[in-house]
Amino acid sequence: MELFAEIRREYQFGIGTIKGVARKLGVHRRVVRQALADAVPPARGYVTRARPALTPVQEFIDRILEGDRLAPRKQRHTARRIYDRLCRERPEAPVAASTVRKYVGGWKRAQGLSGQMVCVPQTYGWGQEAQVDWYEAVAILGGEAVTLQVFCVRSMASSAAFHRAYPRATQQAFLEAHEGAFHYFGGVFATLRYDNLTSAVRKILRGFRREETTRFLAFRSHWQFDAQFCTPGEGHEKGGVEGEAGYFRRNH
Repeated sequence: MELFAEIRREYQFGIGTIKGVARKLGVHRRVVRQALADAVPPARGYVTRARPALTPVQEFIDRILEGDRLAPRKQRHTARRIYDRLCRERPEAPVAASTVRKYVGGWKRAQGLSGQMVCVPQTYGWGQEAQVDWYEAVAILGGEAVTLQVFCVRSMASSAAFHRAYPRATQQAFLEAHEGAFHYFGGVFATLRYDNLTSAVRKILRGFRREETTRFLAFRSHWQFDAQFCTPGEGHEKGGVEGEAGYFRRNH
């Protein structure tokens, strides 16, 4: 509407030619003629494009998404998992991963399942902070599925991450993995953020105060870094490493 008004104003009180107005405002001459014919822009018509690659598997994807309504929230299919199932179960109808991702996102928006998320951007200085966590992952060792405990450190400035798997999440593995992470990153972060894991915390005190274990306190004093601990049950306080764990599990 504003563009049409400016076109009409330029034509009447300025340049006075269709070609000149189009060149000055950077629009097509057809748009100038439309503005001179009517001050109200014409309604846009959108033609639904054919989707030859997606149509054969659209019903298959819809069944998966409908079934996810009854599944636990953390076990619902991601677009990547749906694409992997298509490659495995419907190889006769190849479709790109980006096509599946766009369709799943549109389907969820149409169903009102993915609202707009409002976030406050965070910035970190280099070497300022990293987040630490353990997570479980299943690996094939000697032909058998084994559940491992994976230690992860994620840099909040660069998003680079260090992962190392152990049979058990012992305190010895916890401290050894720290040293491996420091070697990998080429230095020690000023602050490391943790859950209230027993390898580091003996007792949760009031507020953000913690009684740390003797070995962890000695280890931290040696490497000269500050430890911050999240509120119990509030995983979003270290969402960076939580998301990193999920990404590593899904992709590696």
